[in-house]
Amino acid sequence: MPTADEFGPVEILAVGFPGNKFNGDIIPALADLVEQGLIRVLDLVIVRKEDDGSITALELDALEGDDAEAVRALQVTGVEVLGEDDATTAAEVIPNGSTAAVLVWEDVWATRFAKAVRDAGGVLLAHERVPHEVLGELLAVEGEAV
Repeated sequence: MPTADEFGPVEILAVGFPGNKFNGDIIPALADLVEQGLIRVLDLVIVRKEDDGSITALELDALEGDDAEAVRALQVTGVEVLGEDDATTAAEVIPNGSTAAVLVWEDVWATRFAKAVRDAGGVLLAHERVPHEVLGELLAVEGEAV
């Protein structure tokens, strides 16, 4: 395992699935990113919140059958970034009757750039993602302007 200085940017993402309809369909797309060497999955937890508000956090080693096989394709490193507190925090924002996949990954594709920034004395001042819906709205407005 590399040292912290050798890592690219690390991101955390929680994706919700209303109606507790998480079925693992996102795993092949994620595994493809791993196989291409674009990301490295550091940790993954599935948090399920029942209609009555009760919470179940599924660790990867608790999965069985096809789910376990699909997750093995992610080559999760075993760096346990997420703890019990993180599952509890995630559950606070998950609506009742929903499931969330909480994922921590390293942007391997950006490792060289991140190291160059650190080596040059640079520091991160801001980082945001543009939501898909916002991008769609911007492109629609831009398309109207042409």
